[in-house]
Formats: sequence, C-alpha cells, structure tokens
Amino acid sequence: MKKYDIVVIGGGPAGVISAVTAKKYYPDKNVILVRKVEKGVIPCGIPYVFSSLDSVDKNIMPDKPLETNNIDLMIDELVSIDRKNKIVKFASAEEIQYEKLVLAIGSEPIVPPIPGVDKKGIYTIQKDLEFLRELRRKIYESKNIVIIGGGFIGVEFADELSKIEGLNIHIVEMLPHCLSGAFDEELSIPVEEKLRDMGIKLHLGVKAEEFIGGEKVEQVKLSNGEVLPVDLVILAIGAKPKTKIAEEAGLYIGRGGGIWVDEYMRTSDPDIFAIGDCAEKRCFFTRKHIPVMLASIATSEARIAGSNLYELKVVRENRGTIAVFSTKVGDLALGSAGLIEKRAKEEGFEVITGVARGVDKHPGALPGANQVMVKLIFSKCSGTILGGQVLGGPSAGEVINIIGLAIQKRVQAVELETLQMATHPWLTPAPTVYPVVVAAMNALSKIK
Repeated sequence: MKKYDIVVIGGGPAGVISAVTAKKYYPDKNVILVRKVEKGVIPCGIPYVFSSLDSVDKNIMPDKPLETNNIDLMIDELVSIDRKNKIVKFASAEEIQYEKLVLAIGSEPIVPPIPGVDKKGIYTIQKDLEFLRELRRKIYESKNIVIIGGGFIGVEFADELSKIEGLNIHIVEMLPHCLSGAFDEELSIPVEEKLRDMGIKLHLGVKAEEFIGGEKVEQVKLSNGEVLPVDLVILAIGAKPKTKIAEEAGLYIGRGGGIWVDEYMRTSDPDIFAIGDCAEKRCFFTRKHIPVMLASIATSEARIAGSNLYELKVVRENRGTIAVFSTKVGDLALGSAGLIEKRAKEEGFEVITGVARGVDKHPGALPGANQVMVKLIFSKCSGTILGGQVLGGPSAGEVINIIGLAIQKRVQAVELETLQMATHPWLTPAPTVYPVVVAAMNALSKIK
C-alpha cells in the first residue's frame, strides 16, 4: 500500500492549486494528486473549443505546476474512503494511506425530468476531452441547435456557436431574462439585444416541455406551444455537487447539497478537506447556501485548504462566497459581484444604488473606446457596498475585480467616492468621471 502525507482527489483548478499550495506551505510533506482522466480540460475554456480554439486539444490543463512542485500524479478513480484507517480506495484496486485528504471531486450536470431527455442528440456539458471532441464533431454536423438555459454557460455557448456559419441557434430560458441570477434587468437587456443582433433567437419566460423524435431528438416543444426543429440540444441549466462518496464515508452534507465545510475548508472530519464545486457554498452576506460554481472561487478555496492542512493560518479563511462573475458576449463584456439589487431586497436589505455611464478612454474620441456602465448597491443604513455590476468593453473584467475586493473589505460608499486610482487616456476613463467613483457619488446623493 502506498503512503502519502497529502492526497488530493481531483485534477481541476481546485485540485491542482490545493496541491501546489500545500507543497508551498509544507515542503517536507509528500503530495500526490489523483484524477480519473489522463488529460484534464480547462473548465472556463470549454465554450470556446468550438470556434475560437480550432481544437479541443488546445484547452488541455497543463501538468507543469505539478511537475515543477514535485507533486506525484496518478490516474485512477476514487471509489471509497476508509476514514477509520485513513485509506482511499480506487477503481484499479489501488489503495493509498493519507495523513490529510483533499476532496476536489467537482460536480455533475443537472438533467431535468423532461419527457424525451434521454434521446440521442441531447448533451450536457462534461469536463472530458473525448466527450468534447465528439460534441464538437456533432455540432459541425448540425444546422439547428437549441440551448436550454440562459445563464452564463448557455449564453457563452450561444455566443461561441454563432461564429459557426450556417447554424440556427436558440436559447430557451424559463426566467424573464438571460443572466438574471447575476444581473439586474437593466444590464440583462443589453446582453439580450446583443444576442439577437448576432442572430440568436431567444425564447424567454418559457420552458422546454418535451423532446420529440424517434431514437434521436428532432423537435423541442415549448410551454407556449411553439415547436422548434432541432438537430442537437445542449442542456445548460447548471450542475450539482458530487457528494456520493463523501456521504458513504459519513461526512456531513450541507443543506444546499454540497459537502459541509468550515471557514478553513475542513469537513466534519478534521483530516479531510473539501473544495471547489463539491463543497458547500454560503453567501458572504447572509450565510445562506448559494449554488455558485466558479473556477475563481474554487482556486480561492484551494489556497485556503492547502495552507491550513496542518495548522490554521488565520490570515487565510473563507468568510463566505461573494460570487464574482465575468463574461463576454460578442464585443460586450460584463461582470457582477455580490448581491444584485433584486436579490438584496429579497433578503430584506434596505438599499441605495448608484449608476454611472461613461467611456473607458479619455478623451472618448480615441480609437477603440467603449461605452461603460457601472451599477453599485449599498446598504442604506451603513453605506457598506453589497454588490456591483459592470457593462462595457474588456476593462469590465478588471473593474468587477475592484468591486469584488471592495465587497470583501466591506468598503463604504464614502471610501469609493475618494478612491485613488491610476488613469491613462488609452487605458481608463478620465479621473474626473471614473465610473466606480461616480456611481458611489450617485448613491451618496440619494442619502444626502
């Protein structure tokens, strides 16, 4: 039987970063990472293997971080955990004894109970190289594609597939707007307009009721009676944590369905940690479960777990999930962090909002300038920032990170009003009308 000080199960971003962090903080410990596939894929890059990347093989997650840090790699599949004897068992009958175990076993796609959902031609999104090669081939053989779900995955897939000539693309979303879980209506609408401009047909506020056809799907029947012809369906309605093996091992499962963890990513067994999609997520503000699965959150959790395996580093703890998102639709970039206005009000917060619109270069006549919109949400009582959203050009991806940091540090509107920032005509809006500052000023004016 093999023996390792630290065993990491899972080869995604969470697994790799936790192993590398563990080796950094505990260099004398031997570390092994076990994943079930020979080559892993970069999760965030999956939508872009169909056109922007001309091959699925250009989205392979590199093993160099493991090699550089002298972390062993084994290809196998976890089947059980013997907590009493601290042994993990694998499909090959291999066993490894551990001191500390990190579970980064991910999630699995949600398959809705729609009649006909088991027909051929209906695909979930899998983080598997061979699966993605097959899906890419089938997409190029298709003419009519229906995407079920207008969240981030569905919108990003539609955006990417619209670049392939000859495809008719439909998004079916049961809510009134696309991306409504992360953006308020005034930011979702411009995204929908951009999607329509790209030729993508939106079916909002309706459900897929039935997949019709013989052995293979041929039509999708919607709740409004409309019937769409289809060659291929992509189910993009989310995922659920993989917890079966953890449950069988007697680890606590949280109310939201993920493996329960504390602020240091420890499970109910102090020698077992859980990170990434499989771990329970709790809201930064309310501590309620939130179904947020992002590589950025997974790697943050991975660094917390990796540093706290043997002794708690109080400077590294998980105080809750903020949910910082960014995406791109055509030439429109957008980001969201924390609570949207609608969600904040549903939770009972009394809020004020500030909005700023401008240009991301100065003067705005410079080539390549983009219109930008920033919306900030604050507690009316304390002035503390609760959330923010950005819409504009490529700079939106970094502006939302500024807002995310402000949320983590519980910054107040008056502090953002006097934010000191670097500006340059080619790189940023003018310092006189920097949108984060102007949005904070706009919110404060509603108090004064």
